[in-house]
Amino acid sequence: MKKNAQQRRDLSLVVSILAFLCWGLVSCNKPLLKTGEGNLPVSGGKIWYKVSGNGTGIPVVLIHGGPGASSFYLKPFEELGNDRQVIRYDQLGSGKSTYTEDTTMFTIEQRVTELDSLRKALGINTWNLLGHSFGTMVALEYYAAFPDHVASLIFAGPCFDVPAYEENCRLLLKTLPDSLQKAVAEADSSSDYINLRYQDALTMFNDLYGSRKPDRVETDSIMATFNVVLNYYMLGPSDISIIGTLKDYNSTPYLSKIRVPTLFTVGEFDTSGPQLVKSFSEQVAGSEYYVFPNSAHITMWDAEEENVRVVRNFLLSADACIQSVSGSNQNR
Repeated sequence: MKKNAQQRRDLSLVVSILAFLCWGLVSCNKPLLKTGEGNLPVSGGKIWYKVSGNGTGIPVVLIHGGPGASSFYLKPFEELGNDRQVIRYDQLGSGKSTYTEDTTMFTIEQRVTELDSLRKALGINTWNLLGHSFGTMVALEYYAAFPDHVASLIFAGPCFDVPAYEENCRLLLKTLPDSLQKAVAEADSSSDYINLRYQDALTMFNDLYGSRKPDRVETDSIMATFNVVLNYYMLGPSDISIIGTLKDYNSTPYLSKIRVPTLFTVGEFDTSGPQLVKSFSEQVAGSEYYVFPNSAHITMWDAEEENVRVVRNFLLSADACIQSVSGSNQNR
């Protein structure tokens, strides 16, 4: 009986501490940020950002993939603006941010630093992170570095274990015609990735596993500001031939340390692989996992309405949980 009473007191103490922390998440954010575009000076240049929406929930920042792409393809998530303000930004070297080919800037640590500089410049205490593909690496490492500034995490098409990711892409490659599989093997052997047959293989691969609705992706707009040098340096010629600095990257040890609401999403035909993403989800206590049917890697275009709905519901649920705990604490 004494042991049980002590356990109840310990549990009550933990709940009180958590309630206090959660109350801080809600109360320390400014009511509204100034909407519109801006350019923030960071090491190596300036990063472009845009604040949209008038919702009063905890803001969400969108972290794009690539590496070397831009936030353009994440625009559908600006629909969340009715609930909370949405911050969309381009990482240094790509999009509307300063273009650079300085490889010392091509690190995840640089991206994490940029992201926190943006948080500070906007005067945000805590925010929700939504990362896609390479952006999930940035989001996870940001959480590892600044956990007190993160209210929740959304990992869309995550890539935390690059060798496992490439292995999954190689399995998907086997669904292509033998002639194209041979072209990829020859390119890998000769390092001739400009070969037209290799490019043909990539085109078919991306049509199946990149996006199944390529017309929705607005490829021209994305590629107009895509930093090929950055992408090749960190990734390589493609997802099926990863030879860049990320080739041995693995941040899965961070997953078990996550202590905030977390959502994992993946497309049914995603290069990230539903089973691989599910294994990531299983390492995060209490996390949610969602598969978008008939979708490839860019689920925010292949399943736009469903994707926004799933993310919206998750964030509202996270808000409600925080407010419920903080309200309970205030009533004690």
